[in-house]
Amino acid sequence: MSLFIKICGITDADAARTCVEAGVDAIGLVFAKSPRQVTPGEAASISSSLPDSILKVAVFRRPRAVDIERVLEVFTPDIIQANHDSLPRDVGNGIRLLPVYRQSVDPYPTGGRFLYEGPLSGVGEKVDFEEAAGIARRGEMILAGGLAPENVAEAIGRVRPFGVDVSSGVETEPGRKDPGAVRSFVAAARTAQERLVKA
Repeated sequence: MSLFIKICGITDADAARTCVEAGVDAIGLVFAKSPRQVTPGEAASISSSLPDSILKVAVFRRPRAVDIERVLEVFTPDIIQANHDSLPRDVGNGIRLLPVYRQSVDPYPTGGRFLYEGPLSGVGEKVDFEEAAGIARRGEMILAGGLAPENVAEAIGRVRPFGVDVSSGVETEPGRKDPGAVRSFVAAARTAQERLVKA
């Protein structure tokens, strides 16, 4: 199975194109208050030229129903991501849900696909790899928090997640992605996964 790679906090079309060229599986568009926050209109514009193979993830933290509805009026993502206890049960239109569980804050997930990160999003806070490795066996974990080109191979080797997610680790400043870092992250992650398959 190929490693799932998501680059989160995309704020412009150039960064989205870089992600496509680098070979990612998904991009994250942030609607929570953040230096990376985009409007629904901006998200629609950024996504309009992307191939259907790239999943578009609408990223919230603790959204109200009205927050999600306002986004869906303008932009239709493939996936909605939010804290596990804030996700609606169903939003229709075939949109999937990605619950977020936070180390030292939330109970352990009980299965399915989920994102696992530190207590705060988008600040580069690394999770405990040993603890994360145990949680990764509970379902399809997308590992986030403090990942970067320099440590993603170690994270994959130790945690063995379904996927990895990065934001601040490939930026020159909050909200501005470094194309070289994006490419390096994806290459390092793919190489690490290939080594595991061959081992």
